[in-house]
Amino acid sequence: MMKINRETLSRVITVINGKGGVLKTTLVANTAGLLAASGFRVLVVDLDPQGNLAEDFGYTDKPENDNGSSLAAALMFNHQPQLYHNVRPNLDVLMGGESLDSASAGLAAMQGKDPMRAKLALAQTLEPLAPEYDMVLIDCPPGDEMLQTNAVAAARWALVPVKSDKASRKGLSAVAKRLDAVIDVNPDLDLLGVVLVDVGRGATRIEREARQQISDLFGGYADITLTATIRHSEATAQAARERGLLVPELDEFVQNGPKWFEIRRGQAEAATLAPRTATNVADDLQAITEEIVSRITLSENAAVSEQA
Repeated sequence: MMKINRETLSRVITVINGKGGVLKTTLVANTAGLLAASGFRVLVVDLDPQGNLAEDFGYTDKPENDNGSSLAAALMFNHQPQLYHNVRPNLDVLMGGESLDSASAGLAAMQGKDPMRAKLALAQTLEPLAPEYDMVLIDCPPGDEMLQTNAVAAARWALVPVKSDKASRKGLSAVAKRLDAVIDVNPDLDLLGVVLVDVGRGATRIEREARQQISDLFGGYADITLTATIRHSEATAQAARERGLLVPELDEFVQNGPKWFEIRRGQAEAATLAPRTATNVADDLQAITEEIVSRITLSENAAVSEQA
């Protein structure tokens, strides 16, 4: 049986949901950016063949973007992957993209001959890299079973973003099955929590009901859903990606822009329009990031106390 040093992967978080459109990539990119800005050394793994993290970080058209070819080679042949260093200060990226489609097909074919290697390809890739970082975040594709399996097999923690509607919550059952499928190779895997996303302003009843139903799904564990949520703002999401900015960076752009009266008086030129809701969403993402760190720290402290 392939041996993985799980201690080196103790700060690996995979953000996963079988359904698309639940802000997985937004959550990964902005949480990573906020952690890096606060002094954490962060590695982001884009395991999605769509490679949307490139838009969030603004490197889609840069020559450094290899569309996942290095990560695909690492998964298939255990090659040393090429990182995109300093995408932001303290933040490196293992890039994703269309090349991961062929890696997924190759791993699926490998499953018949070497099922353990097929499950643990990403864990094997990250094992020598993770000790260089304080946190590793994996952006998981919504519909690729092989890549999803690799993501949870490599992670210590799973974080599940979900919308409050019934269709989105159904995806939680699929996630639970995916986690159960790798317990044989990753017994330390645990659910860090569920994040309610795209929450409408003032929708307190809907949010309360969603929290209760998620709690019921996990056997009445009330704290399974993070306290912080991410508000709905299509304008903020669109503006951030168009500029290749993270939401806190977009918020800073808005805050530092000229005031309306300065423009009216001819004292300043109008900047490219940016939504004022960026501040609200940036605050939400900051709260989510702080809660993630708090939950991991509490778990690690509890483990130390048990060993003492």
